[in-house]
Amino acid sequence: MALAARLVSRSRQLYSAQAAFVNGGANQVRSYAKDAAPADRPVSGDDLLKGIFFEVKKKFETALGVLKKEKITIDPDDPAAVSRYAQVMKTVREKADLLSDSQRIKYTIDTFTKGIPDARTYLNTLQEIRTKSGLIDHLGIEPLMMEALEKIEKDIKKPLLRSDKKNMAILLAEFDKINKNLGIRREDLPKIEEELEMEIAKSELTELKKECIEAMETQLKREEFKDEEMPDVRKLDIRNFL
Repeated sequence: MALAARLVSRSRQLYSAQAAFVNGGANQVRSYAKDAAPADRPVSGDDLLKGIFFEVKKKFETALGVLKKEKITIDPDDPAAVSRYAQVMKTVREKADLLSDSQRIKYTIDTFTKGIPDARTYLNTLQEIRTKSGLIDHLGIEPLMMEALEKIEKDIKKPLLRSDKKNMAILLAEFDKINKNLGIRREDLPKIEEELEMEIAKSELTELKKECIEAMETQLKREEFKDEEMPDVRKLDIRNFL
């Protein structure tokens, strides 16, 4: 069960109760509490917490049910294994009604940039989110975007506010030029999103492999396992441990 919890957690799909409450979970909880309580009685905090608990529990059990059926090969160096892992995680999301990684990142961006008044802080926040998400700016887009912003701020001689529609339009036009020069087109976004999912899947599978090896090394240090050989992590079937 511990391995299952780590796997679901590493897939970044199963939120904590707090995240579920923030990310749309509140509506489900309120609906639950409303149905559970008489109309003439106010919804209690206990009802809300119960709603959150049962919602997260339901999602976890649904995800676990998928993981018990689908085989995952813990080999981040094998593109086929990475693709298979990504597909299994997609099935988990669909069955448990969870956000995809790209949707989660978009939600995170919307949440943490809401209310930011100026473009510079906005771009810096995007960079922080990317770094914390373990994503790599392979094309070096961020420095180019910041360079474009600095050029505009130099021209207007003040920080660029997001409410400044005229100059924000100029900045966005500069971003479009950057994308064009790098060969990024709007019609390519679905493909880019798919590549992002593969990158995240490989990162998660790498972390899972690391944790499995560390767990086996710890076990082999025990007296009763001293004569055992460490199995090949690629041959492990996690379904046997769920």
